[in-house]
Amino acid sequence: MTDTDMHKPDEDASAVAALGSLMALRSQVLDEGRHILEQIGSDPSDPDLLNLAHYLSLRRQDLRPLQRRLTSLGLSSLGRLEGRVRPSLEATIVALAALCRTPIDISPPSPEAFFAGEHRLAAETDLLFGPRQARRRTRIMVTLPTEAGLDRSVAEHIVAGGADVVRINCAHDDPELWRSMAAHARAAAAARGQRLSVLMDIAGPKLRTSAAARAEKDSRLRSGDRFALVERPALLDGILLDHAAAIAAEGILDRLSPGERVRYDDGKLEGLVESNAEGLVVVQVTRARDSGVRLKPDKGLNFPDSDLAVSALTRKDHDDLRTVVELADIIGYSFVSRPSDIDVLDEALRDLAQPADHSIGLVAKIERPEAVRNLPALIARAKRRGPFGIMIARGDLAAELGFERLAEMQEEILWLGEAARVPVIWATQVLESLVKDGVPSAAT
Repeated sequence: MTDTDMHKPDEDASAVAALGSLMALRSQVLDEGRHILEQIGSDPSDPDLLNLAHYLSLRRQDLRPLQRRLTSLGLSSLGRLEGRVRPSLEATIVALAALCRTPIDISPPSPEAFFAGEHRLAAETDLLFGPRQARRRTRIMVTLPTEAGLDRSVAEHIVAGGADVVRINCAHDDPELWRSMAAHARAAAAARGQRLSVLMDIAGPKLRTSAAARAEKDSRLRSGDRFALVERPALLDGILLDHAAAIAAEGILDRLSPGERVRYDDGKLEGLVESNAEGLVVVQVTRARDSGVRLKPDKGLNFPDSDLAVSALTRKDHDDLRTVVELADIIGYSFVSRPSDIDVLDEALRDLAQPADHSIGLVAKIERPEAVRNLPALIARAKRRGPFGIMIARGDLAAELGFERLAEMQEEILWLGEAARVPVIWATQVLESLVKDGVPSAAT
């Protein structure tokens, strides 16, 4: 008897057990998928969202024991199946059943069905951004500086460098400059016979400091120090603490409770709310860089533990949308957190006599933990309106979640986008080190 013959019964038993587990997993995924579709308010006939529901079900399972069995049998370990959950399960089942010589009533997926998700994602990406440039799998988005509206050569340089999408940040400049930026970029692209998309990023309720006060000009905050937050710059006078800042938004400080975290300037400083009384919030610093941090005007504030209940669309955004619908191919929607935020935008577009399903694409910027939690339902709502994508705004997301969780969370968002066949923009100064130093960073 050969060594191979001695181990054959054990191998057969392992393969049969794996087949049973895989069949049970398929049944569970298909059954749970139907319930998930109901929960996220999706049309069960949408193949993209059906695949997303299957992926969400699969992700709830601990696949590691089954994956080890499948790998030992030389079969797929069910990795990288985000875009084709059911075809991957069924292809592996068919192969395993053949290995076990067990008849089953499942047919192998055709190559067209197996790779349909990839083709759907490519089509959705083309619909949102236009065809990709030759010899490149991805698109490159570049934020236009103010100078691009004043000097046409700036936009020409950006377009010649390979930009597929130019971004205009409506948190800065004004409609006159935005029109000039868009015109210069489009003219530069037309001169090169190149397609270019213009994404205009409405500012949303970005929370910033409006003013700051320090007892001594060069004093800095370090771990263990305290500083105050108030609503209006006039209230900075008379504060006993050495450091204080006013916040450029009304009604936010009332929603902060002791023990909740505060992050300043994209996480350069972190603290906990110590007290909140009579419009004065005292924060104790728990972490700051070794050299200390100065409070300054126009710096971002994040409150990751607080339910701020702010609308994703501000008064400024409503005003800016008049120019955005005139110029943009794509709207960048900041601080989207819930499916209802999409309804708010669509209502604003209708008020401007722009139908909700018109040709302007939409990119939802994922910047808060609520948006990550609600992402499947948000995708289900947004995909009904037309070309749609997701932006991982890594700066704000890191400030909300913490840098420790950013790598994990951005991968999660990328997988969800692939499962739903939704293009994803991986954003926030991704190529900065390459531009400044000529060498890409490891993260790039």
